[in-house]
Amino acid sequence: MSAIDGLPKLSDVIATHGLDAKKALGQNFLLDLNITQKIAKNAAPFDKCTVLEIGPGPGGLTRALLANGAQKLVVVERDERCLPALQEIAAHYPDRLTIIEGDALEFNPYEEIEGDFKIVANLPYNVATPLLTNWLGHEPWPERLLSMTLMFQKEVAERICAKVGDKHYGRLGVLCSLRTEAQILFNLSPQAFTPPPKVTSSVVHLVPKTTPIPCELSKLETITKSAFGQRRKMLRQSLKPIGGAELLEKAGIEGDRRAENLSLEEFIMLANSL
Repeated sequence: MSAIDGLPKLSDVIATHGLDAKKALGQNFLLDLNITQKIAKNAAPFDKCTVLEIGPGPGGLTRALLANGAQKLVVVERDERCLPALQEIAAHYPDRLTIIEGDALEFNPYEEIEGDFKIVANLPYNVATPLLTNWLGHEPWPERLLSMTLMFQKEVAERICAKVGDKHYGRLGVLCSLRTEAQILFNLSPQAFTPPPKVTSSVVHLVPKTTPIPCELSKLETITKSAFGQRRKMLRQSLKPIGGAELLEKAGIEGDRRAENLSLEEFIMLANSL
C-alpha cells in the first residue's frame, strides 16, 4: 500500500500512535494490505457514490478505498486514539475523506449522507449484527443504498447467507433474504489481524433487492422470533403465543412443520397474516 499512496506502513502507524487494539471496542486491526485491496476492489466502483466505512482504526481499509477510487469517503470512528492517523490520510487525499468521531450505532447514513452510498467495513464484532439489522430495517427500502461489503465472524456470515434447509438458517437469514441478495466472497484466517481473533472471518457482499416481496418488517421479526425461538418444536406450538393454529390456517401452512423448513415466501405469508 505504501507503494501506492506513499503513506507509512500500517505497523509503523500503529506504533507511532500507540494503537493497541481494545477488546472492549471489538477491535482487530486488519494489516494485510493485499486483503484490504481485495475488499475494496470487490466493493468498487465508487465513482458515482459516497462510501461509508465503520470503525476504520488505523486506516488500512480506508487507504485501500481511496486508492481504488473513492472520491467521497465518510468514516465513523469511536476511538479517539485513531483520529490523528486518519487525519494524516485525509491530508494525503485532500477533500476526499470526512472523519466523524462517534458511535456507529447512533449514526444514520440515510440521514447523514446525501445521494447514493455504499457501506464497506471491517465491522467491530461486538456490534456487527445490530449495525446490519439497523441498516436493513430502514424504510423506505433501499433508498439510495447501493451495496454493503462487510466483514463478520464466519459463523455470522453463514447465518446471513443461509437459505432454507441450511443448518445456519434462522432469523438473520430470513431478514437478509427479504431485502438483499447476499453472498460470502472469501474467508480470512485469524493471522490476517492484529491481534488475531479466535475465529475465522468472512467478507459478505449484500446487494439490496429493489422490489422485495411486500412485507411489514416488524411483523416478520415477530414471526421469526417465535418460530426460531423454539426451532425444534412444530410451528403450531412455537407460534402459539401469536396465533398458533389459527394463524397457520390463515396462511395456508401446516402446523406440524418447523421453522427451519419454511421458505422466505412462507414466512412472508405468515407475517402478512398476523
